Amino acid sequence: MVQAILIVSRWKGMRKTTGEFMDVRAHISMVFHLDKCIGCHTCSVACKNIWTDRAGAEYMWWNNVETKPGTGYPTQWEDQLNYKGGWTVDKNRRLKLRSQDKTDFLPKLFYNPHQPGLEDYYEPFTYKYQDLFDAPQGKDQPTAIPISQITGEPIDIEAGPNWDDDLSGSPIYAANDPNFQALTADEKEMLFDVERISMMYLPRICNHCVNPSCVAACPSGALYKRGEDGIVLVNQDKCRGWRACVTACPYKKIYYNWKTGKSEKCILCYPRIETGQAPACFHTCVGRIRYMGVLLYDAQRVEEAMKAPEEGLVESQRSVILDPHDPKVVQKALENGISPGWIESAQKSPIWKFVIEWKMALPLHPEFRTLPMLYYVPPLLPVMGRSEGNIYEHDADTLFSSVDKARLPMKYLAALFSAGNIDPVRESMKKLLAVRIYQRSTTLGDIETDKLKKILRDAGLNEAQAQEIYALSALPGPEDRFMMPPIQREESIENTSCSPDKCKGCCGLGKTDKPERGL
Repeated sequence: MVQAILIVSRWKGMRKTTGEFMDVRAHISMVFHLDKCIGCHTCSVACKNIWTDRAGAEYMWWNNVETKPGTGYPTQWEDQLNYKGGWTVDKNRRLKLRSQDKTDFLPKLFYNPHQPGLEDYYEPFTYKYQDLFDAPQGKDQPTAIPISQITGEPIDIEAGPNWDDDLSGSPIYAANDPNFQALTADEKEMLFDVERISMMYLPRICNHCVNPSCVAACPSGALYKRGEDGIVLVNQDKCRGWRACVTACPYKKIYYNWKTGKSEKCILCYPRIETGQAPACFHTCVGRIRYMGVLLYDAQRVEEAMKAPEEGLVESQRSVILDPHDPKVVQKALENGISPGWIESAQKSPIWKFVIEWKMALPLHPEFRTLPMLYYVPPLLPVMGRSEGNIYEHDADTLFSSVDKARLPMKYLAALFSAGNIDPVRESMKKLLAVRIYQRSTTLGDIETDKLKKILRDAGLNEAQAQEIYALSALPGPEDRFMMPPIQREESIENTSCSPDKCKGCCGLGKTDKPERGL
């Protein structure tokens, strides 16, 4: 514990070293508030209808919602002993790709044993609906049998994109969750008691990482990060289909199009972002769990921060993010060509509040060392469901003890969001509980003022912050959740070969002519 405290203190100290050597960059960042996700999959359907309803992309789900505990999509994508994604730190304290090195990258271009196969996703299927119309008259009701969308042959459906939805108590799916490695045998057994089964939803898109392993692994140089906003894209003209990126991405959010022979991934709906609109999955989210804004970060700190021990990775990632209200940061940002509009958006960003100011949002699997720019507020809902004697615990004196007695063990959430370090998760959960009890008190008046202040103080909050967290969590409008200035690229598209109207879902993915800059 002492060692963990020293590690965290070291990375907290990095924030104070801002000075004249900062390399300030702007990055589009996101927060998903899991305490509000209802698992409706509206986001997945919206993304599918816009971008991947094409031949070769049938099995792709750039946005998917997983049930946790569960194996996810593709199956057990979190098991990097199998898939070898992300980065590791070697004995000389250098970042190194797990998937390849100088000695084996060439043969792995032709055969990579750690690359997921179609069986790890699912074979896309449809139904032979024409049989319902063409079947001869008979005594039996005609049926539409399932057929493969790849071969056209009849298949037995054995998997799908959301095959383990809501099966958190399943001995087949939930029991094989890679995050259970952090739990004891008793904790695992507790999760599968019928009266204690609990689950959470985990929506996933590309994290658009600051230190993306997919970009580093691409032998063709097809993957790149846009300088103005940090979005990771694939240049379809340069891509040769080597699929090194598929293996290198630890989140398995890059897919191979079997028809075009190219890799594809979430593009964060950049045509919408360029006009100041939120991505489709954000715009359609029923639970309003998705937030988007700008973060300023110091590019010079990234490499060193990603070398931190696992216990300190959450705090080291926070140390890379710069305070947009600091005059020195603002000056360096302007010198680097970041517009005043983007700086103002960073100052008003809900991401800054959740990640840095309130320290409630955490990165998914920071131990992959890619520095993801998608953060998650852990779910609070399962916490209040477990107490002694089958009686819910509402005593304010023991409020925070229920965090450690949650039906989803703290170790499990820490394996997801803080590389096994329980402290950042507990800090976030305590604040969520404190805000909930504060709002309950304002409505019912059932807690003494002094006791209420103590609860907020123990959680590291004051009344003004509790009210602000509640407003941004429960009552936000689009103008509060999406704080993005339009990029307004001055590029002419009249002479490009792919029109969004004629090529539904293909714009930005197929081969196009280079746009000419307008006058």
